Amino acid sequence: MRLTPKVQEILSWYESDNPGTKANLARILMQGKLGGTGRMVILPVDQGFEHGPARSFAPNPAGYDPRYMFELALEAGLNAYAAPLGMIEAGAATYAGCIPTILKVNSSNSLSTTKDQAVTATVQDALRLGCSAIGFTIYPGSEFQFEMMEELRELAAEAKACGLAVVVWSYPRGPMLDKVGETALDICAYAAHMAALTGAHIIKVKPPTAAISLDAAKKTYEKNPVDNDAAARFRHVVQACFGGRRLVVFSGGEAKGTEDILNEVRAIHAGGGNGSIMGRNAFQRPKAEALKLLSDIIAVYQG
Repeated sequence: MRLTPKVQEILSWYESDNPGTKANLARILMQGKLGGTGRMVILPVDQGFEHGPARSFAPNPAGYDPRYMFELALEAGLNAYAAPLGMIEAGAATYAGCIPTILKVNSSNSLSTTKDQAVTATVQDALRLGCSAIGFTIYPGSEFQFEMMEELRELAAEAKACGLAVVVWSYPRGPMLDKVGETALDICAYAAHMAALTGAHIIKVKPPTAAISLDAAKKTYEKNPVDNDAAARFRHVVQACFGGRRLVVFSGGEAKGTEDILNEVRAIHAGGGNGSIMGRNAFQRPKAEALKLLSDIIAVYQG
């Protein structure tokens, strides 16, 4: 596999990483229909932990079987598949080497009353299962944010030493933030920047809205305004990721209509985002519909 100039450029941004980590990043970037373009579409299936099985899979019962998710990611031509330990174990042998996998090593659940996550897998699990990366969630703004960042520091150091890449879900939440604040432009950019500062290779954040949440930030944004359109907001978040020198992908979020999804993807593309990490909006649809949606998303990123 010969790397494209774009992928070679991206790998050059990660100046401290060893050949193993860069090779695993290259595996993700060169996979699927967007291989070599610097753009990505990733299938994440951690919603069973987060929301429960029925809320996650009842709309499309085929999704109860973890092997379905491997097949969906492969047939759609995606860059990678991200999931917790048990789901990757359930298809690890059958699909070994077929698609890069990202082991989600911490998780929360809907029965919890705290804004925290438990560490549910190890770097050794990721190596044993042939994963290309580990995935870890931090909650900037949570009462447990510093403990989560310290856990990430330890796991990321071990993963990098073993030649794995690190993907960070950076989801602001906590007592200072209401629902509007969690996706406000200043908060999303701040969360993405924190993920970059913790050493993430790939950063996952939610799409930003036009709201500005922090009083301390409002004067700055008044003096240095961001254009009031979606593409400009995505461009601002990309800018917060070391001037675009870290890969950033945006979550699909809660279920919404196809045209709303595609309009958002067009804005991500126009704003210079590296892609989408599309879960419920894909796997909760019947397979044919999911493949059509993912094909249309890929077509947008292909330009």
